[in-house]
Order: sequence, then structure tokens, then C-alpha cells
Amino acid sequence: MLKSRTDKGDFMQDSSVSTRRTAGFTLIEILVVIVILGILAALIVPRVMDRPDQARAVAAKADIAAIMQGLKLYRLDNGTYPSGDQGLQALVKKPERGEIPRNWKSGGYLERLPKDPWDSDYQYLNPGIRGEVDVFSLARDRQPGGEGPDADIGSWQ
Repeated sequence: MLKSRTDKGDFMQDSSVSTRRTAGFTLIEILVVIVILGILAALIVPRVMDRPDQARAVAAKADIAAIMQGLKLYRLDNGTYPSGDQGLQALVKKPERGEIPRNWKSGGYLERLPKDPWDSDYQYLNPGIRGEVDVFSLARDRQPGGEGPDADIGSWQ
């Protein structure tokens, strides 16, 4: 093996010998990494796949809470909640039918009515079944009732 002296007096080994050993990964090393990644994916992916439904439920609950706050402000200003016919649209635009609110806040109580995470409208009942008024999403199945990810999400929760 050839050695040469550097400016500092250290000896250097021939560069072709040292680079040959560290040029890359062996096939065995790559296969071991792929197997480990496969095992991790098999353990983690089933747990992560359930998260979108949970995230949608949390988003629906946050939207419903914001709508309920708007309804409470509407009631403080006008003495009553919007009628079932006026619906949640009364929080965005002054109602023109039914009992016209006297003190409707200029600009509305919500900037816009959100869609639920399943791209449907939130439902509104006045009088409510589970409270004075009910605001709810029919969830993934878009049908009343249901269980698990299909269960309705409402202001009563």
C-alpha cells in the first residue's frame, strides 16, 4: 500500500482502498431496511387509516359549537332563535319571511354557513328534540341515527 505524507506530517492511505469499502450499501443492508419498513407499515397503517373519521368528527363538533354561538348571539339580540323555516341561513342573511328580527346584527352572526366534513349541510331543528334547538350533522352515512363513524354529531354532545 502506498502512503504519502501530508503537510502536517500525517500519513495518508491510498484513496482507492478506503473508498472501495464505503462506496455504497450492500444488497443485504437494503433488503433489511425494506423489511423493517414493511413491518412498521403493517403495524402503523391500520391505526392511521381510522384517523380521518375521527378528524371529521372533531371538525363537525367545532363547526357545531361555532353555529351554536351564533344562534345564542342571535337570540340575545332578537329574543328568539330563528324559526325552523328561516333555518341557519338567518345567521348569515337577515330573514325576509316569518318573524322578521328587529335587532338583527349588521354583517350577520356567521361569515358563512359551513358544510359538514362530509360536504352536506348542517341540520337545524327549532324546536329541538334534544334541546331548545338542535344543530347536527348526519355524518358519513347521511342518514339519521347510526353508530361509530355513521353516528349523528350534534349540539347535544
